[in-house]
Amino acid sequence: MIIEPRTRGFICLTAHPDGCAAHVKQQIDYVKGQGKLEGPKRVLVIGASTGFGLASRISAAFGFDASTIGVYFEKPPAPKKTASPGWYNTAAFETAAHEAGLYAKSINGDAFSDAIKDQTIALIKEDLGQVDLIIYSLASPRRTDPKTGETFQSTLKPIGQVFEDKTVDFHTGEVKMISIEPASGDDISNTVKVMGGEDWELWIDAMKEAGVLAENAKTVAYSYIGPKVTEAVYSNGTIGQAKSHLESTVALIDEKLKDLHGKAYVSVNKGLVTQASSAIPVIPLYISLLYKTMKEKGIHEGCIEQIYRLYNEHLFTENGEVPVDEKGRIRIDDWELREDVQEVVAELWKNVTTESLKEVGDLEGYRTDFFNLFGFEIPGVDYAAEADEMVQIPGLQA
Repeated sequence: MIIEPRTRGFICLTAHPDGCAAHVKQQIDYVKGQGKLEGPKRVLVIGASTGFGLASRISAAFGFDASTIGVYFEKPPAPKKTASPGWYNTAAFETAAHEAGLYAKSINGDAFSDAIKDQTIALIKEDLGQVDLIIYSLASPRRTDPKTGETFQSTLKPIGQVFEDKTVDFHTGEVKMISIEPASGDDISNTVKVMGGEDWELWIDAMKEAGVLAENAKTVAYSYIGPKVTEAVYSNGTIGQAKSHLESTVALIDEKLKDLHGKAYVSVNKGLVTQASSAIPVIPLYISLLYKTMKEKGIHEGCIEQIYRLYNEHLFTENGEVPVDEKGRIRIDDWELREDVQEVVAELWKNVTTESLKEVGDLEGYRTDFFNLFGFEIPGVDYAAEADEMVQIPGLQA
C-alpha cells in the first residue's frame, strides 16, 4: 500500500515501515561510527520501542555487543492498516541485531502488568540467566495497578493556579496563548501513580526475587526537568510531582540492590521531540527555540547521541565512577540548561510571534523530527512506492 502521514493533533495515525527502518539504521550507524564501548552484555529495556528507550537498546547492542530484551506495548499491523511506529522500529532493530549476530528478543504487552513481568523474567532465565543493566523508559498516559485492578489516568496540569503562556501549533506555525486549568481532585496522586517510581520498583522487586539481577547490576530510569519557561506546567506541575516520586524511588531501589553491589540512578535527559513530549503544551515552542540555539552553538543532540553519551561518559566510564549532581542524578541535560543557551532561549521567548518564529526558531526541525518518529520525511525513502505494512518482528515472543 502507499502510506502517507495522517495526523490528528500531536499524534500521527499512520507509520511507514521503510521509513522507520531507515530511521533505526541512522541510529545504528551513529553508534557504529562512535566505536565500541566497554559495558554490560545482558540488557533489559522496559519501554524499548521509541525515543530514549529505543536509543538505549540500539546503543547497548551496537555499542556493547550486548544481548538485549525489549518490552513495549505496540499495535501490530493488519491488512491495509499500519502498525504503530514502535512495532516497525523494533522489527528493524531486531533484524539488524540478528544480522550482526546479536541476541535480540522482545515482549509486546502491558509492562505495568504482573503477567508481562513474569513473562520477561522467564525469558531472562531461559536465555540469559541474569541481566546486568535495566533501563526503565516507560511513557504511558494510564496505568492499571496489577494488585487492585484500578486504572489511573495521568494529567498535564499546573498546580495551584491557571497556567497561561505561549505555545505553537507545529502543523500551522501559529504562535498563540494557551490556558490550562490547575490540577484538582485526584489529578496529582493519579499522575504519580502512572508516572512515578512505583512500577520501576515493582520490576526490580520481581526480578530480584526471581534471581535474575546480576552482581553489580545497574538500573536507570529517565526523567526531565526543563527550564524556567516550562516549570509551571512541567517541573512544578502534576508531571513534576511524578518525577519527584521517581527520583525518591532511587534510594529505595538502591537499598534493595546493596547485597548485589548494584546501583539505581535517574538520568535527567534533554528536551527532545518524542511522542510523549509532543503532547505537553508549551514544549513544541520551547523546543523550536532550543533547537535553533543549540544547533547554532554546535551542541544539539537527538535521542541516540544523548544515550550514547550517557553510557560513555556517565554509566560506564573507564574509572568506574558515575558523575552525578548534588541530588545523585545523572545530568545529560547539562548542555540544554547551560546558562548561555537558556539566556538566548528566554530572550527569544519574550518576543516570539507567528511571524518571527521562522527566523528565531527551528520549527521546521521540530516538525521534521516529529514526522521522523513515524517513519516519514526520512531522506532516501521512496514514499511514492508501495510499502509492505505487514512487517513482523523476528524476535517477538508469543
